[in-house]
Amino acid sequence: MHSAVSIKDLKISYGDHTVIEQMSLDIAPKEFLVLLGPSGCGKSTLLNAIAGLSDITDGEIWISGENVTWEEPKDRGIGMVFQSYALYPRMSVRKNLSFGLRVAGLPKPEIDSRVERAASLLHLEKLLDRRPAELSGGQRQRVAIGRALVREVDVFLFDEPLSNLDAKLRNELRVEIKKLHQQLGNTMIYVTHDQVEALTLADRIAIMRDGVIQQLGTPAEIYHRPANLFVAGFIGAPSMNFIEGSVEPGGDKVLFKAGDLTLDMSGYAFATSPQAGPVTLGVRPEHLSIRQDGGTVALKATVSVLEPMGSDTVIWLTWKDTTLSLRVMGDLALQPGDVIGIGLDLSKASLFGEDGNRL
Repeated sequence: MHSAVSIKDLKISYGDHTVIEQMSLDIAPKEFLVLLGPSGCGKSTLLNAIAGLSDITDGEIWISGENVTWEEPKDRGIGMVFQSYALYPRMSVRKNLSFGLRVAGLPKPEIDSRVERAASLLHLEKLLDRRPAELSGGQRQRVAIGRALVREVDVFLFDEPLSNLDAKLRNELRVEIKKLHQQLGNTMIYVTHDQVEALTLADRIAIMRDGVIQQLGTPAEIYHRPANLFVAGFIGAPSMNFIEGSVEPGGDKVLFKAGDLTLDMSGYAFATSPQAGPVTLGVRPEHLSIRQDGGTVALKATVSVLEPMGSDTVIWLTWKDTTLSLRVMGDLALQPGDVIGIGLDLSKASLFGEDGNRL
């Protein structure tokens, strides 16, 4: 089976500055792939190259089994949704949805059918005769998505479509996009810097940094088994806690040591035989726990800040020169300055070597 989108040895440079270097990526039919990373990592540049909006320096781009490297955007069989709504202000919603189809010369009955279907999927039926100025931000973005849907193509590209919306609208429209993908079954490639969008929408996430994919995997793989320190620190809010120390294999045990802290890492799934040397231990905030009423205390830390979040509370702690965060359900009767015992769930921990890669 052909990949829906295949990127082969892609290179994109602007003068002496290389944005993407030798990237290869295959995206399966009906897959929802999210390109995630900080600003400037090359994710939008990659999306624009797939769309034909950016020139490439070397490599090939294939869509639905066809080499489209030098094809015009309109001939690539894609629909694209931009961060800015890019709607025609003087046209009604109906005319915005149908504009591209009218330019392409489709018969009126076919245009009407596609517009009605898109309007139904996106709950725009009662808004078809309004102009963009009469719509909310969320409604305008629905129209922008609808304009891509009416093309009835196999591949849809989304370039940070929710970043201009407030938090409530982002949450609502994120759910709608997920439902849309489930209903349509099209291939979708989605660019965002928002990890919540990535984790909730994606079948797979490609985390990018400096034009290079750091890890490609399911949301669960990315979150629970980050490939390196960058991925571990980028995913999660608050991000993963890091403790610098060393590994000391010996006998039937593998010990992690950091000052007077000693942890038995014998149950850790090392990729290769563990070697003695400096490492970084990573533990997510929800995998730390307060040990006030018994249980094994790994370390004692001082409460510095409490952040009540409603359903849960984030506690910021100081241990030696290290800042740690701990997430617990509900509220706690703690005050800054309190010293508490902390337990670590080592079955969920990660270890990273001197090169930053997962051990």
